[in-house]
Amino acid sequence: MEVQKVGYLEWENWGLKLIMTRGRLSRLLFVPKGKAAGATEPELAEARLQLLAYLKGSRKGFTLELDPAGTEFQKEVWNALREIPYGETRSYKQIAGKIGRPKACRAVGQAANKNPLPIVIPCHRLVGANGSLTGYAGGLEMKRYLLELERRTLEQE
Repeated sequence: MEVQKVGYLEWENWGLKLIMTRGRLSRLLFVPKGKAAGATEPELAEARLQLLAYLKGSRKGFTLELDPAGTEFQKEVWNALREIPYGETRSYKQIAGKIGRPKACRAVGQAANKNPLPIVIPCHRLVGANGSLTGYAGGLEMKRYLLELERRTLEQE
């Protein structure tokens, strides 16, 4: 069995559980505030710092070593999501086209739904064709919060 390192981060009314496998960040889970309490492994200190800086609006991207578990197709979608610029959104159709599978809109949505590293792999920047907010692991309110955070940060520059 593979050894995992665990860390926690609380921000405003919610929390994150960080999981590291093989020395790389492999999973972020949204958890209710109060459930994100506990000892944080020292190996996760940099991930916590980068996530906090992002949430404070002083960081726009991440330089963490990642190890998301998924299929090759999912990883292809997640890589395309990482290329969406900070403060911008893309539709499922645009991502499907980017990966060379223009009819795979629904499969892109399913891959985004399985994203093990929300925020770091910014699936919150994925929206419906008409710009509407669609599902998100942390809920639509969280998605709205993250998009608004990025918009405000860009306006303040």
